[in-house]
Amino acid sequence: MAPMTSSDRETKLLNAYRTRLPAQRRAMASKASPELRVQLARIERHIAMDASPGAMAAVLTERREMQARHLHLIDQAWIDMAEGRADRVMITMPPRHGKSRRASRWAPLWYLRQHPDRRIMIASYSGDLAEEHSRWIRDAIETWGDELGIHLNPSSRAAMRFDIAGHQGGLVAAGIGGSLTGKGATIALVDDPVQDMASADSPSMRRKTWEWWQSVLQTRLEPDGAICVIQTRWNEDDLAGRILADAQANEWKIIDLPALADSDTDPLGRAHGEPLWPERFDADHHAPTRRRVGERVWAALYQQKPRPPEGGVWQRTWITDHRLTTVEFGGLDMARVIVAVDPAGGESSVGDETGIIGAARGFDGHLYVLEDRSASMGANDWGLTACRLALALKADAIVVESNYGGDMARQVLSQAWEQLRRDGTTAGQLMPRVLEVTAKVGKRLRAEPIAQLYEQGLIHHVGAHVRLEEQMATWVRHGLPRPHGRRRPRTDRTRRPRPARRSGRTHPRRPPRRTPLDPRKRPHKGKRPWPYRAASAVTT
Repeated sequence: MAPMTSSDRETKLLNAYRTRLPAQRRAMASKASPELRVQLARIERHIAMDASPGAMAAVLTERREMQARHLHLIDQAWIDMAEGRADRVMITMPPRHGKSRRASRWAPLWYLRQHPDRRIMIASYSGDLAEEHSRWIRDAIETWGDELGIHLNPSSRAAMRFDIAGHQGGLVAAGIGGSLTGKGATIALVDDPVQDMASADSPSMRRKTWEWWQSVLQTRLEPDGAICVIQTRWNEDDLAGRILADAQANEWKIIDLPALADSDTDPLGRAHGEPLWPERFDADHHAPTRRRVGERVWAALYQQKPRPPEGGVWQRTWITDHRLTTVEFGGLDMARVIVAVDPAGGESSVGDETGIIGAARGFDGHLYVLEDRSASMGANDWGLTACRLALALKADAIVVESNYGGDMARQVLSQAWEQLRRDGTTAGQLMPRVLEVTAKVGKRLRAEPIAQLYEQGLIHHVGAHVRLEEQMATWVRHGLPRPHGRRRPRTDRTRRPRPARRSGRTHPRRPPRRTPLDPRKRPHKGKRPWPYRAASAVTT
């Protein structure tokens, strides 16, 4: 075996250096010769560039590129996609917080350096914006190609599409609605799919975006590919909203970053009210911004919780001002307790939930919302959920809307109760009476009188029902179209028949002749059933 030359020893040392931990590398560097330290410094530079898009940006710009904790989350999302740990990633965050620069420029550049044989697709609300990102990446390769270890193919270097020399990879950019026929991608990035509020509020624009998402982008992905959607929210039915409504459980990795933290599950572990990027936009900066842009824009663009235009049927204060704790409710006697069920169905089943609400009526005529167990579920599941809630509340009746299921709704509940009886769950308790109701007028006509009961303080939520209350507070009057044809099942449940008193009446009550909003008056015989029979029983 030939003796190892000094060059061979140096090469072996450099290869070993790359595999060592930082502390070990520092120890090796301290013992190296000046000439070897130059090579080790070059290796350290490349190790740093491999670490993440943000680290690569710091190296190439001599630490001039902005860094922040929330940008590290974008880095990690791209690392997870590159290494196959995530194939569906959604990041929502406010404007001017560096999302596009990191996710649509540095991250694709880092990815192509790591995987020059893979392809990236960038789409934005317009071809011009997508081209800006693509052009920046192309120019970065021309500027730092030697350090990156990749170069442009001289015959394919257009701003909207370029290839990596000597490899199969590259990048293509297009506006939403543009053609991507014949083009594929390992990572498809959709950045800023909404241009402005006018586009966000346009049902036709939202529909076109969704059709493009389904028929174009989804068909361009490689078998091992991943999709990243990063945007500022504009409308509850924007692309992110529809994706979430249409997605299966845990299908997407969601990174939701409001300007001011508002939940206990904040991705950064922030306390409530803590800014996302305090070094640039602290709480004092956000306060005047919120006043200038208005509550709707603030909720959507900055807090990532879009709401419909002004004019909601319910006001939040009607709920919060009359809320009861479970302790306060425990001292009250109830005249009737029911479970109201609104099975998914109607014009569109995409994203529909089955509404299941537990509600009660006191002897004083006040109404109480006890439980919200609404969710996307099949018939067997919602039947079991409704029956279990009826058992837990010792309900007198289960009120179910039969518009879309006919006799099936009663059959589902009966079969579910029988299953629980066989399992021993019912403990000998008799099945509550099943009351089938049919909605004969639109949701608005049924909802508005109930909203007035809320305003009068006659309806109380026992504890907090966050998702139900969010839907109620953002539900729009005047027949504005619901997102993607979807209903709000929780809100619908608040418009189901009110529970009758324990006098033995179990059919829906009818409105008084003179005071149609007073639930304490006896119904007037001969009047047709309440047009909003669905409301007083459950949101109460």
